[in-house]
Amino acid sequence: MKYISEIEGFDAIIPQEIKDKKIILDYIEQFKDNILTRENEVAHMTSSSMIFNKDKSKIIMVHHNIYNTWAWTGGHADGDGDLLNVAIKEAKEETGLENVRAIDNEIVSIDILPVWGHIKRNKYVSSHLHLNVTYALEANEDEQLVINEMENSGVKWINIDDISDYSNEEYLIGVYKKIIDRVAQGL
Repeated sequence: MKYISEIEGFDAIIPQEIKDKKIILDYIEQFKDNILTRENEVAHMTSSSMIFNKDKSKIIMVHHNIYNTWAWTGGHADGDGDLLNVAIKEAKEETGLENVRAIDNEIVSIDILPVWGHIKRNKYVSSHLHLNVTYALEANEDEQLVINEMENSGVKWINIDDISDYSNEEYLIGVYKKIIDRVAQGL
């Protein structure tokens, strides 16, 4: 499948990504039948995006209702093996943007992300892992942003240097900075 070859082709160069890539590929092999769905309640594929403005000085962040913090956009594969498509679809749903494009069609980051137990739509969701790939997207800073009240309570452009002032998830701040550095270096 396409997503497997994209993950295999990702050039993991830091220890975290080398290890996470191996674990993700092993897990995909072991759970081919449900790795793309939430039926796998221990770990499943997700796709995120960091949305940049044209000059790469700002990113869009959404205020995530469940975790009460500002975060990137993204979501569950829900059976879709085209993870770039998932990232773009989620970016549009969570921001109201109509015109979002990939800066590059390649994965920019691979991470295993812990998700702590929480209530979603009045149902308890147990702690699990998101086997996550991230893409760098671009949007026009002048396009209107719209809050998706089912997912978030805010959406806005922020300066890339201000991420730490918005996110209270220390682990993700490191992931965000890794992606920003890669985009600044031309991917």
